[in-house]
Amino acid sequence: MFSSAPKIIAACALLTGATVTFGMQNQCIASSGSLVTPVLELYTSEGCSSCPPADQWVSGFKGKDVVVQAFHVGYWDHIGWVDRFASPAHTSRQREIAAQNRLRNIYTPQVVVNGRDWPQWGNAQSRITGSRSIATVHVSLKRLADDQFEATVTQAPATDAAQAWSAYWTVTEHGHSSKVKAGENAGEFLKHDFVVRQYTQAGVYKSGSTPQKLAFRSIAATPGHERQINLVVFEPQSGKTLQALSLSCSAEVR
Repeated sequence: MFSSAPKIIAACALLTGATVTFGMQNQCIASSGSLVTPVLELYTSEGCSSCPPADQWVSGFKGKDVVVQAFHVGYWDHIGWVDRFASPAHTSRQREIAAQNRLRNIYTPQVVVNGRDWPQWGNAQSRITGSRSIATVHVSLKRLADDQFEATVTQAPATDAAQAWSAYWTVTEHGHSSKVKAGENAGEFLKHDFVVRQYTQAGVYKSGSTPQKLAFRSIAATPGHERQINLVVFEPQSGKTLQALSLSCSAEVR
């Protein structure tokens, strides 16, 4: 049976409440617990005047047992300000979520929790961090080199396990800011945490008891910005989170 709480070893901070220690080989390793870690996605834009309150709200999840990702989108760039954190891949993911939720349109700010549209986000923090289901998937992460990471995904022999699972990686960073000079937020100084700097799909896999290893090469770390390496495992059809894990390694591998 999976353990009831995430475990952490060596130079690594995992989500919240983790103890940071340094091992002989300076490794960074973490593993998930018996409950599903919630996944919160924010779709936001520096060109959207209603987005700064959502950006600020998301920052309140720092240190919480939640995998948080702020996906900046570029479809507001045409009104005068280009969001430097936006990517077409983020918009594509948002459209996939809209299809799964049977939404007619995509919009910002949008909060998605465990694959479901969450329009009541302003009063939902305790609901997101509260009740969680028993996990049927176990995830472990380790850093192999400064930009190389490996995950091991193992499914429990449960009768309600998904017929297939999919996964994606993200690199998120804290402490970014922009002085906006045009568009709806002209004159505003915006602050961002959990900014998605890299989003990489990891494929679809058949269910089974054999552990599946996933490799990931990250972009270089941005100096002065704490970053997290995240892996999210989910059901391909519904988008429902099966398990997620976040790894923050502060020291270099030697």
